[in-house]
Amino acid sequence: QVQLVESGGGSVQAGGSLRLSCAASAYTYIRYCMGWFRQAPGKEREGVALIDRDGSTSYADSVKGRFTISKAETTLSLEMNSLKPEDTGVYYCAAVSEYGVGWCRVILRSPSDFVYWGQGTQVTVSS
Repeated sequence: QVQLVESGGGSVQAGGSLRLSCAASAYTYIRYCMGWFRQAPGKEREGVALIDRDGSTSYADSVKGRFTISKAETTLSLEMNSLKPEDTGVYYCAAVSEYGVGWCRVILRSPSDFVYWGQGTQVTVSS
């Protein structure tokens, strides 16, 4: 059973930065497609960034150039810079182990395709 635990959310003014972390076993990061999703109030959960087994990454257009996903040992991270009020939401770490070649490099994946989820961490960006 994979357990994911997020940390690092908080409140920041527009233009500021936050770093989110997701703790899991090293096996998870080596073998799984992992990603960050977010859900704003009244909106559907959406993919923000994905990272494949080999470290390849993909990003939603809305965060390209501002957010960076990375993994090291037992920590998955999301570095968020130049934050905007529209980045506000609950951010979730997610993982899936069974997928085809290239699948993890397409950001437009349904949240239902991911099996394991963290509890979420709130990010609030004020204008």
